[in-house]
Amino acid sequence: MSAATPDEQALAVAARVREAMLRDDQATAHMGIAISEVGPGSATATMTVQGWMLNGHATCHGGFIATLADSAFAFACNAYNEISVASGFDISFVAPARKGDVLSAVCIEQSKTGRTGVYDVEVLNQAQQRVALFRGRSYTMKGKPLVG
Repeated sequence: MSAATPDEQALAVAARVREAMLRDDQATAHMGIAISEVGPGSATATMTVQGWMLNGHATCHGGFIATLADSAFAFACNAYNEISVASGFDISFVAPARKGDVLSAVCIEQSKTGRTGVYDVEVLNQAQQRVALFRGRSYTMKGKPLVG
């Protein structure tokens, strides 16, 4: 049996980190967010817009869309097995999401230098129409792995 390649090892670490984070992530669980894909510096999170997520305009409250994007961001920047936290983010809403829409937040690392990183998240609906654009900034804690 051959040894795992570096890419396979990195994917295995990211998967272990995802499982460890999901055990304690009550916000993600409560909102019905699934982390469908994870890799070094990347993650995809999905969520179906529920009636209780609607605002007074019968569209999904922006805070819930931001939470979905933030969850994808969190799993992407922690996938290296180093505790990383958000140091800030910006979000632009470009189209409404409605009850029953299935939203996907696709996060991709743009830069990781030293302890800081920049990540972009595109939130799409089930028709692949863009709902929001999110840019997150991360800070990685020194010497603090998530899983052993």
